[in-house]
Amino acid sequence: MAWYDEAVFYHIYPLGLSGAPKQNGYEAPVHRLRDMKEWIGHIKEIGCNAIYIGPLFESVGHGYETTDYKKLDSRLGDNEDLKDFVATCHKMGIRVIFDGVFNHTGRDFFAFSDIRTHRENSQYKDWYCNVNFWGNNEYNDGFSYENWGGYNLLAKLNQHNPAVRDYICDVIRFWVSEFDVDGIRLDAADVMDFSYMQALRQVANEVKPDFWLMGEVIHGNYSRWANEGTLHSVTNYMLHKALYSAHNDHNYFEIAHTIKYVGGMVGNNLSLYTFVDNHDVERIYTKLNNKAHFVPVHIMLYTLPGIPSIYYGSEFGIEGKKERGSDDSLRPALNYEDYKDAIETNPCTKLIASLGKIRQNTPALLYGDYKELELQTTHFAYERTLNGKSVIITVNNSDNTVNFNLSCGNSGEYTGSLTGEKASVINGRIQVTIPRNSGEIWIPSELTNDTFKPIETIKIEKAPEPIKTPDPVSVVEEKVNESPTVIETEVTTETKTENVTLNLNKPYEEMTIEELQEAILEKMRKNGPVTEYMLGTVRENVYRDSLINWVKSFN
Repeated sequence: MAWYDEAVFYHIYPLGLSGAPKQNGYEAPVHRLRDMKEWIGHIKEIGCNAIYIGPLFESVGHGYETTDYKKLDSRLGDNEDLKDFVATCHKMGIRVIFDGVFNHTGRDFFAFSDIRTHRENSQYKDWYCNVNFWGNNEYNDGFSYENWGGYNLLAKLNQHNPAVRDYICDVIRFWVSEFDVDGIRLDAADVMDFSYMQALRQVANEVKPDFWLMGEVIHGNYSRWANEGTLHSVTNYMLHKALYSAHNDHNYFEIAHTIKYVGGMVGNNLSLYTFVDNHDVERIYTKLNNKAHFVPVHIMLYTLPGIPSIYYGSEFGIEGKKERGSDDSLRPALNYEDYKDAIETNPCTKLIASLGKIRQNTPALLYGDYKELELQTTHFAYERTLNGKSVIITVNNSDNTVNFNLSCGNSGEYTGSLTGEKASVINGRIQVTIPRNSGEIWIPSELTNDTFKPIETIKIEKAPEPIKTPDPVSVVEEKVNESPTVIETEVTTETKTENVTLNLNKPYEEMTIEELQEAILEKMRKNGPVTEYMLGTVRENVYRDSLINWVKSFN
């Protein structure tokens, strides 16, 4: 078993948490990371034993336009500060992984700067994709290049270039030798070259026992990225979406379906990185129509298969909503003094701390097999079984009390780990009652001990006004030609209607963005109905590399 199999992560966006300036003046270091050390005790106290922190290294703005991979961002301090931060975490039994932005660099990165200076004569002209000295861009460089996400601020590295691979592999070795980091989260892994990631995995296997590579993957078959030869794990965006929308829609079937679907992809030997919010999506407390659902959502986050993560500040129930295309409100500065007593005074924090301790002391939640026991739109029961002993989880998203009568393989008595309530096994079944908008983790009495102390019932008030979800903005009508390889699709949006003719025999690399989207939707339709959400995720993805990887991920 590796350390990450038993991890509960705390995710920090350091430039935000520390209140660093939005733009880097490349001036003398300001030691904000030192002040962030006071959060480490809090992180351990709420039951987290791993930190994902980043981006950390010198950049011009939000951190993902890297200037120097071997220098802590001067807005956060210097390399000694980062060494000390990681060492302090390790002393407290907390592992640390960094954000690895290896798909692209900023324009101030040394290799890109050399191209701007020496143009065709630069020894680094092949370090980036599709550098064209006959082109130009908004910076008037006198050449164009491939970027990430449509932003020329982010120049895409040529991951097929051996010199680029050697450099990035050397960066990983440097991070381990210099900072003793325990793993890396690969930014934009879903648009990376697979052989590139396989090379990174080889280095990961060499630098440190159980060094962990986790990738940011939003769409596609996760097993293409998470496997024995590429990455150890990826972000489970499918479950992220299901956890909040199933509660907003009072539809636990969505979560159950997602668990089965993802499990079918990756099997039982890989654990995905699970979360309910992060630095790119709105806060869970904002997304939930009924704030009381904070309880069952997090009970499921900590008890379903996966490696759970809490995004800094969300354990306090803070809000965060995307505004005018900006992520700033998702990445706020927080003052530790304002939250140092939160475990005693804030019901959200108390819940998270309790779930962290329960998970760390219940191996079945880490390694146990998953099985549904009862599934309805408003209530759900499942078990995690290890060595013949089952922990039972019951959740309720309705405004009414729910009674469960569940088949149980254990004998004896169960204890509710959140309330201390008892439930006896009678004729192979237990009967339990779950209050509205709540849940419980039932642990066999033989798995508890003298240190097992249930907490008082957590109550979080219902939101005064539900948050409205946006209406769908597009409708799709399909017309299939006599030839099964050519499809006409009429795409209707609020502003225009377009006809897209799709030739399925055409190589994906030669397809337009619209054709790739239609190819993905066609493959989805073969697996079942395409929901409005599924349609929306395809239409919103306008990144060629991501779409090509996605369409190829279907079996």
